[in-house]
Amino acid sequence: MSLVRRPRRLRAHPVLRAMVRETVLTRQDLIMPVFIDPKPGTVREIPSMPGICNYGLDEVDRELEAILAAGIRQVILFGVPAQKDAVGSDTWNDDHGIIQRAVRHIKAKYPELFVITDVCFCEYTSHGHCGVVSKDGRLLNDPTLANLGKQAVSHARAGADMVAPSGMLDGMVGAMRGALDQEGFHDVSIMSYAVKYASSYYGPFRDAVDSAPAFGDRRTYQMDPANVREGLVEAALDVEQGADILMVKPALSYLDVIHAVKARFGLPLAAYNVSGEYAMIKAAGANGWIDADAVARESLLSMKRAGADLILSYFARDLGPSLPDVP
Repeated sequence: MSLVRRPRRLRAHPVLRAMVRETVLTRQDLIMPVFIDPKPGTVREIPSMPGICNYGLDEVDRELEAILAAGIRQVILFGVPAQKDAVGSDTWNDDHGIIQRAVRHIKAKYPELFVITDVCFCEYTSHGHCGVVSKDGRLLNDPTLANLGKQAVSHARAGADMVAPSGMLDGMVGAMRGALDQEGFHDVSIMSYAVKYASSYYGPFRDAVDSAPAFGDRRTYQMDPANVREGLVEAALDVEQGADILMVKPALSYLDVIHAVKARFGLPLAAYNVSGEYAMIKAAGANGWIDADAVARESLLSMKRAGADLILSYFARDLGPSLPDVP
């Protein structure tokens, strides 16, 4: 008598399903983005991102406490400056920079939070591009690197645990690592947006921080969505320059890229579940077409299954209570 293989036996009981589960999403996997506004009293919900707000420094505690109550201990900060200029000088203003003030506040009041800062210029420049631009509107790579170094050091002085360059500039990790080490910040780690695509999924984020380019677009420095091999080249360069963690952004439409980067390199890998991915699930849930929380969990699980060790997600605060801790 021939034996019949019955894989369904491993799915027949909920305890057994859990015993053989290959991939587990935990609270420690998730990093919650937080938007900081310079205007006191600000609690402004972002229309395209229900449940996500810009907070003034005097109001952000309500969000930080909700994040901690959800079991999330990792945040990444994005700032909206009081004033923008051509080079984004608010980003290296030790005393009055919006991110520096936010980091000092968080570290003083919530020392248990691990604080990551986004290191870029698009939110801070009057033109909305990720650095210094020429008179004819081209992003100037090397002059921007010098400013990235100043920004990273200023964030580290304020108390940031990790800095995350997101501009897709050639040499950005090396410039920041050199600047940090020169100032003695050897323990401040770098999570590089190593493979960041010129994606249509960023629209709600640009609404949140008013960072849409005033002219042109970012396709000359962010990656072509058609390319995977180029992403591996970008990641390899960041590894050589001293990145501690690599990132792929966006996540859901780039699971193949997440898998390829994880297979090639030995560093921890982050995926950014970006604003457009969040907005689509929230909109469908609000219309009753899907169970938004269930779809969000499944989406984040797919990113981890593809190879992500960490996931930056606007769902982190809401999903945290339903997720396990790492034993």
